Amino acid sequence: MAKNNGRSKAASFFSDGFFFVGGGLVAFLLVWALWSFFALSPSPTPTPTPSFSTSSFSAAVPESCDGGGGGVSGPNLRYDPPEKNFYDDPKLSYTIDTPPVKNWDEKRREWLKQHPSFAAGADRRILLVTGSQPTPCKNPIGDYLLLKLFKNKVDYCRRHGIDIFYNNVLLHPKMFSFWAKTPTVKAAMLAHPEAEWIWWVDSDAAFTDMDFELPLDKYNHHNMIIHGWPHLIYEKQSWTSINAGVFLIRNSQWAMDFMDTWARMGPQSPEYDKWGEIQKSTFKDKIFPESDDQSGLVYLLLKDKDKWGDKIYLESGYYFEGYWMEIVGNFENITERYKQVEAAEGRLRRRHAEKVSEGYVPVWEEHLKEAGYGRGSWRRPFITHFTGCQPCSGDHNQMYSGQTCFDAMQKALIFADNQVLRSYGYVHPDLLDPSTVLPLPFDYPAS
Repeated sequence: MAKNNGRSKAASFFSDGFFFVGGGLVAFLLVWALWSFFALSPSPTPTPTPSFSTSSFSAAVPESCDGGGGGVSGPNLRYDPPEKNFYDDPKLSYTIDTPPVKNWDEKRREWLKQHPSFAAGADRRILLVTGSQPTPCKNPIGDYLLLKLFKNKVDYCRRHGIDIFYNNVLLHPKMFSFWAKTPTVKAAMLAHPEAEWIWWVDSDAAFTDMDFELPLDKYNHHNMIIHGWPHLIYEKQSWTSINAGVFLIRNSQWAMDFMDTWARMGPQSPEYDKWGEIQKSTFKDKIFPESDDQSGLVYLLLKDKDKWGDKIYLESGYYFEGYWMEIVGNFENITERYKQVEAAEGRLRRRHAEKVSEGYVPVWEEHLKEAGYGRGSWRRPFITHFTGCQPCSGDHNQMYSGQTCFDAMQKALIFADNQVLRSYGYVHPDLLDPSTVLPLPFDYPAS
């Protein structure tokens, strides 16, 4: 979610090996960003801006899997059998600070047996969760930007058959800013037992490769995926060794336990001040005293690796989320390289329905083998994360201007929108002009 706390998650700032270059400048910027948040919080109840055991189920699908719905193809959204399940338990609570959910893997498994039309593909089903604050943005263009960023996520989800939940209320009034994600994710797990994965994506992050799909097979033995670097956690012990603004978590008992443990470090907890002291003493590069979600997650990785760390995959092989300042300047070059591929490959120039776009990804991959991933690659970056821009509050990092952030967001969003509009026969000719589109001629770009 867009955050008005000013916290800049510096893990996004750097690629591996670049992390400690210019450390003094970075430390200054982090102090400025964090001081702006804590200094500008006028009261103990601010109007916040949320930041926004493997349990695969391979139950056999019966020959008639319409779930009593009369031959419905795919999940039957109208069938809910009368037999009781975990939803009928009066002790079940969706809130983060209540007795923990127990036996969640078994409860999910039983629910899927009761709803057999959802069994097919259950082990790869994803729910994307994002959101924003309940009140209008302070920044005059903030709501416009959040709308565009939400549209971007809807476009990606539509193209890949992913459900999306947009939350714009605080599910726990004390869990403001970056802590707002934890009660939201827990509630999403309970509301969607059919989903194997819950995918949290901050509101200030944009999908900039509409074709790329999460390599779920790579994560078969893990329950959480997050962008980070192991040596910065275990050797340098830096709170900026990961970015907690985008993560994928398996809908499992492990996740329920993890979210409860993580949330105990939050501002609703009587141990909040204590955890701030622990985090500050553990991470020498953490200057501000308050407990934050990112430091809390790194702490759990560092101090309880057997229980948590071994099930968390630190992804740095591609832009699971990438810092916008090292990405946005490459969009024009990437666009030209992709046009060159299309000009030489007739299969990619063929017009087709948007619904079958995934079928063209293998053809693209034939030509992207040498492109690489991440910093220096001419492959489209998967997710571009505008950490530090604060589009809703406008309290951007003083390292750059608000106009720089706005122009960069426009470029990223139009870059992504061109990938979507291609299926509709149009393109934006200018990455800084969101209102102008041109119709594409037949056989473009060869014609």
